[in-house]
Amino acid sequence: MRTIILLIISNIFMTFAWYGHLKYKSAPLLAVILISWGIAFFEYCFQVPANRIGHGTFSATQLKTMQEVITLVVFCVFSLVYLKEEFRWNYLVGFIFLVLAVFFVFKK
Repeated sequence: MRTIILLIISNIFMTFAWYGHLKYKSAPLLAVILISWGIAFFEYCFQVPANRIGHGTFSATQLKTMQEVITLVVFCVFSLVYLKEEFRWNYLVGFIFLVLAVFFVFKK
């Protein structure tokens, strides 16, 4: 459970580092890059321990699959709440396929 919580926190930082600046398109690009880089530092502070703690319980492939699913869920919430974008039916279909991917990756 610690791995999943750390991955969620990491992805919140990552999403803001990568996409948070989209609300501030008038900000200078160099400033945005430096701020994003600073935010990404905190992403790594959670991502690296998550993978270190999780590896052994999970394979590297399973960790990466969890990471991608968490990333997309966090990003979906971010785009709806922070960027005020709409959720479309094809996003749901894509998420369903991701759930199938998780099923197959974790199947013994």
